[in-house]
Amino acid sequence: MLFTVSLAAAIVAVLGLWALWFTLRDRAVVLKQLILGGVVEAALAAQIVVALVGLARGHVLAEPWTFWGYVITALFLLPVAGAWAFADRTRWSSVVLLVACVAILAMQARVWQVWNA
Repeated sequence: MLFTVSLAAAIVAVLGLWALWFTLRDRAVVLKQLILGGVVEAALAAQIVVALVGLARGHVLAEPWTFWGYVITALFLLPVAGAWAFADRTRWSSVVLLVACVAILAMQARVWQVWNA
């Protein structure tokens, strides 16, 4: 689980820094950023698979509702932010993407904490 959490966090951090750069430069989100968002989604989906395998092997979650709430929210947050960012062609699209990335980073930290509780 550490690998998938770290991988997802690293990729979303890169995307967030890219969105921050575009925000500071007063630029809108570009398609390449949304493609990287798709890579983040793949990492989050892999995280779900790893969690399911871990649970099948006997790992017990102290707070399953909290864990799955964070994992599923993180999975759906970026596509919503990406759709909003693609529809809004101003610098605020980069801000929306940046806020989503920061939220997903926080969720990844909590996923790791809950998994190890």
